[in-house]
Order: sequence, then C-alpha cells, then structure tokens
Amino acid sequence: MSLALLWLGACILLAYTVEAITGFGSIVIALSLAALVLPLDQVMPILVPLNIVMTGYLSWRLRRQVHWPLLGRLILPLMLLGTALGYGLRPWLGDQLVRMLFGALVVWFAGRSLWAMRHQVQAVSRLRWQTRLWIGLAGVTHGLFASGGPLLVYGLTGVALDKARFRATLILVWFSLNSALTLAFAADGSLLPALPTVALYLPLLPLGILLGEWAHQRVDENRFRQLVLVLLLVAGAALLWPR
Repeated sequence: MSLALLWLGACILLAYTVEAITGFGSIVIALSLAALVLPLDQVMPILVPLNIVMTGYLSWRLRRQVHWPLLGRLILPLMLLGTALGYGLRPWLGDQLVRMLFGALVVWFAGRSLWAMRHQVQAVSRLRWQTRLWIGLAGVTHGLFASGGPLLVYGLTGVALDKARFRATLILVWFSLNSALTLAFAADGSLLPALPTVALYLPLLPLGILLGEWAHQRVDENRFRQLVLVLLLVAGAALLWPR
C-alpha cells in the first residue's frame, strides 16, 4: 500500500473518531486532510460510499426522529438540485480550482466555528428566502466536494427543531445525497476502481466509533473540538495554496 493510501486510512480513522466524540462531519475532516496529498476526484469515490454505510445504518435506527416535512418540502429538493448543479460544474472548474474552493469552504467553516465558540454566538432565525438560498448553495458544495454540511447547518440556523430530530434529519439528508453521488460515480466510471479501497477501509468505521466512544468520557469535548477546528483551518489554508 502506498504512503498516500496509508495517509487516507489515517484520515478516515481520525475523522470517524472525531465524529464520535464531537459530532463533526466525517467527510469534511477526512477530505480536507486527504486532499493535501491526493486529488479530490480520487478521494471522493472512496469517502462517499463509506459514508452511506454509516449514515444508512443510522438513518434506519433514527427513522422515527426524522422531521419529514422539513426534509421533504425544503431540504431535500433544494439540496438535490444544488448537488446536481455542483456535480455538473466539477469538470468545467478543473481540479485546481475545485481544490481551492474546497479549501476556502473549510477555512470559512473552521474560522466561523472558532469565532462562534469564542464569542458564544446565539442562533438567529433567517428569512425564508435566505434559508432557501443557503440550502441550495449547500447542495452545490455537496456536488462539488461532498461537503454540504457547513453551509446547510449555517442556512438552517434558527430553525425550531430539537437536537435529536435535527440530527436524525441531517443524517438522512447525507444518506440520500451520498447515495445519489455514489450512483453518479458508478455512471461516470470512478466508483468501480475505488471499490477495493472502499472495502479495505470499511473496518476503520466501527474502529473509529469505538475509539471515539472510549475517548468521549476522557477528553474535554470543547477543547478537543477547538483543536480539530484549528487543524481544519490549517488544512484549509494549505489547500488554498496553488500546487
């Protein structure tokens, strides 16, 4: 196994460990670190199918907590449309620009999260058109680099939904969108060569969750979250640097 694939395995293990501790999106973490040494179009057909394994299981387990009206009437239609647009834009933008756009998204997400934690920013409700705009843009970023979470959570700021239902609804969003992306990767021919690597990394998912659950009671979650955000900030800044 090459050093690059070993690095990708380490990124996947770290990402799912962090998600088990803090609730962070595993793809954003794994992709931002892996993209430092591997092309995005090589990494995404590996990370996206891995994610649907986890989100598929969680979606079934949490299906009774999903807020179906929010999912079906607002989030999913706009996200699917945006994802299709983002996926279609990728060949036109080129690998270098997509990589730099992803770096900008990671820097924005990490920087904003650190600032909000430091200043204890309270959620503010948005106008309906603003919410729809941010959800659509989240779909575009998901189509470009399977990372719609930062903009979607930002767009849904202030939505009146308890934490458990919000989490269950978002998990089903990622399962749905990543299933669609996996079908797109199958159609464009990038999925089949990636499947042996996907199978190789599958055991890292439960291992990361076990490590995260073990560490959850032993680390200060806020401090750890800050550390991860700083790591993402540095990684995002490195992705902005032209190769």
